[in-house]
Amino acid sequence: MVPPYNGNYRMKIFERSDFGGQNMELMDDCPDLNERFHTRDISSVNVMEGYWMLHEHPNYRGRQYFLRPGEYRRHHEWGSNSPTIGSLRRVTELN
Repeated sequence: MVPPYNGNYRMKIFERSDFGGQNMELMDDCPDLNERFHTRDISSVNVMEGYWMLHEHPNYRGRQYFLRPGEYRRHHEWGSNSPTIGSLRRVTELN
C-alpha cells in the first residue's frame, strides 16, 4: 500500500552497483531511458523523494518495480534479476 503523497519527486540512477559509474538525477517521468541516459543498465538507485515505478521496457511496458524512498545498492534489492530498465515514472495516482 502506498501512503498518500503530494510532495516532490527526486531520484538518482546509477550505471553500476553501490552508486558507481555514470549517474543522472531525475525529477519527472522518462518513457525511454536509453534515449535520455544512453544506457538501459541501471544497477543502483537512490530515491530521495516520492514513489517511483521502474519498467523493464521503454514506454512503461514489461515488468514493473515499485520503489519507495531509500537506497537500492543493487538491482536485486528492488526485485529484478537484471539491471535492464527501459523507462520509469512517478507514482502520482493510486487506482
